[in-house]
Amino acid sequence: MAGRYGGGHGGRGGGGRPGGRRPEPIKGVRDDARLSQELLRMDGDSYGRYKSLKGDWDFGDFTLTVQRVQADPFAPPSRILVTIPDPGVPESAWGDPVRRRATADFLGRRAGRLLRRSLLRVDTGGQEVIERSSCRITDGGGVELRIGIDLPGRGRRIDGRAAERELCATLPGLVDDLDWDEIDRDAAAAFADSVVDTVALRSRLADLGLVAFVADGAILPRRSGVADEPLTEGAVPFASPADLRVTVDLPHRGTVTGMGVPEGITLIVGGGFHGKSTLLHALERGVHDHVPGDGRELVVARADAVKIRAEEGRRVERVDVGSFVRDLPTGADTADFRTDNASGSTSQAANICEALEAGSRTLLVDEDSTATNLMIRDERMQALVHGDREPLTPFVDLIRPLYRDHGVSTVLVMGGSGDYFDVADHVIMMDAYHPHDVTERARKLSRDRIDAVFTAPRDRVIDPASVDGTDARGRGRIKRRDMDVLVFGDDDIDVRSIEQFVDPGQIVGAGLALRALVRDGHLDGRRTLAEALDSLESALAEHGIIHVGADFGGDHALPRRQEVAAVLNRLRSLKVTEQRPRRG
Repeated sequence: MAGRYGGGHGGRGGGGRPGGRRPEPIKGVRDDARLSQELLRMDGDSYGRYKSLKGDWDFGDFTLTVQRVQADPFAPPSRILVTIPDPGVPESAWGDPVRRRATADFLGRRAGRLLRRSLLRVDTGGQEVIERSSCRITDGGGVELRIGIDLPGRGRRIDGRAAERELCATLPGLVDDLDWDEIDRDAAAAFADSVVDTVALRSRLADLGLVAFVADGAILPRRSGVADEPLTEGAVPFASPADLRVTVDLPHRGTVTGMGVPEGITLIVGGGFHGKSTLLHALERGVHDHVPGDGRELVVARADAVKIRAEEGRRVERVDVGSFVRDLPTGADTADFRTDNASGSTSQAANICEALEAGSRTLLVDEDSTATNLMIRDERMQALVHGDREPLTPFVDLIRPLYRDHGVSTVLVMGGSGDYFDVADHVIMMDAYHPHDVTERARKLSRDRIDAVFTAPRDRVIDPASVDGTDARGRGRIKRRDMDVLVFGDDDIDVRSIEQFVDPGQIVGAGLALRALVRDGHLDGRRTLAEALDSLESALAEHGIIHVGADFGGDHALPRRQEVAAVLNRLRSLKVTEQRPRRG
């Protein structure tokens, strides 16, 4: 063995770290036969000897790259990259960006199913079809799989036979099963066709004067609060009201009908438990594409739509909230507002202004998660607390000028106040999950209202030095804790209120995007935040997820610019150096 491969490893008991040193990578020929022999020879050795596997292993029709090896059996999984240069994927399945993303998602899900009973794990995501690092199709039709594996051990000793079975039998079998000749090509094409139709539908919204569309027959309710699969028993298929019904022709499904949500101000009203929030939640998720069978494949919203809520306690860094807040008793300048502990109302105002800064022109609001005093002030409260003593301008007075003067539409769930009838363009009432257009009835109940003035908030220039993803030892550190916290260097960023994160990988992806904003010069101390996001978005459109995570060993998925901005705005070390008048 030593003569053929250029050096052996000695007998058992030598451990993985002779003299306390990290084991050297295995030298000489590194092919599948050698890997099999080495793993069997390691059986029973100190766990650290696994580190000698790092690097490339040639399996003939694919390359296995051991990228990271866990320190012990209880550490986070090891990471491997499988590069398949020619799995036979035809150009028709990857030649345009939408089909490439869809086909990669299809293959990644197939890999996940095939590995279900193994130690190998592929990030397959949930109900959304998002570009993710776990499965990529490269130019020319090659496939890259990024896989996690808990390298097997018995205590702190290597289980070489189990490792050999996973890496030298299960993995080659997976590669064989991902060959295009082995998959259901009709299913792969139907999967991609569905995503193409969704993207086409979303791209047509602006031309149709809509901010959202819900197809007839869509299933909106989910199986439970913690399960995103469709409710199968008792779910009411969506049926559009006649006055809002729209017909659209799609590339593969042909003619479809559904409810169009027009630009402007749309209220969703109705009794409790009748489906108001369920409809809005579907629209929140409508910025993403969904897998066939989800029930929301043709529920879409404008790609820039942002869910707005109050977020008491968050930090706000030099945001222009002057249209919502003025004449504070403290004398603080609300056009250049900062606080380490925002109230519900000021946090909601900041969330709106930050969304506009990031390019959003569609706001989604549910009264259940808002600050009441920023939403309305009824007549009796105005009579008791006069306007000159109230620094807040309620959203109901600004929602109309937001649309009229700035083109910002709002879809608002409202069950407790009729004040918004005065400003609504359309009112949809949910009754036992059935939508009804009650706009004319609501108008009969409306009153004249004097609008306030909404001045576009100023853009901000960020100090790139304040966006530092390294820890106290100078090491880059990006990870997540559940769906609650993004660890970015020494900062813990609370992301619980960023409700349009639909995938854990997107949280990590947002951290990588923050790093890329600074590392690649998008955020350079001269560009505004909006301009930096434009620059990052252009790079992602050209290079894909690899632009932010080429050197990152863990799973991650591509977030929208809106979520990247939302995470940045919650970074407590963030510093703004300048405000500028809004461009355009």
